[in-house]
Amino acid sequence: MIKRREFDLGLDELSRLLEQMGSHVERALFESIESLKTMDAERARAIISEDPHLNRMEDTIMELGSKLILTQQPVAKDLRRILVAFRISSDLERMGDLSIDIAKVVLRIEGQTLMKPLIDLPRMAEIVQHMITDSIRAYVQEDIDLAYKMAKDDDHVDQLYSQIFRELLSYVLENPHNASQAMLLTFVGRYIERIADHATNIGESVVYLVTNERPDLNS
Repeated sequence: MIKRREFDLGLDELSRLLEQMGSHVERALFESIESLKTMDAERARAIISEDPHLNRMEDTIMELGSKLILTQQPVAKDLRRILVAFRISSDLERMGDLSIDIAKVVLRIEGQTLMKPLIDLPRMAEIVQHMITDSIRAYVQEDIDLAYKMAKDDDHVDQLYSQIFRELLSYVLENPHNASQAMLLTFVGRYIERIADHATNIGESVVYLVTNERPDLNS
């Protein structure tokens, strides 16, 4: 009974760490987009400097999960919960890297004036921020409905990205001197779209945790 209690406490700690990691990634995405909107290079540099912290959080999750496997020898769903935590932490770490990539775009266009006010990119980012929060909540609560919602949100993000790509292409055709900045802003859209894909991956992992079957929510 004591051993099970210790194991449950370990699983609770895994969930808490994933929630912290998700909050960190959500804030990194928000800050990177805000730094782009305001062309605030110092804000972008601050985001980039925090990247090692996210890596350490992933390492902590891997260490705790590995210890639980070695000392508690879990089976079935208990083991899946730990393995899914590993996969989620990997997805979150990649989301963090992509948020850093957005901040790096700010540094690459530092000193320039934005070719147009940013409207759809922040809209994309806002949707994805909610996806990050919902995906982690789906894991903690084992909420399959919330996990499947990732697919619908991801479709919305994909549609916005396609719209942004077409709009930026038309800007370049009208003003070829904007080509370099337009390409970088297209990259930002792609980075946000990829973060949404990783949130959808987490949704898939949650369904696997609960049902022992992995759907394809990115199709």
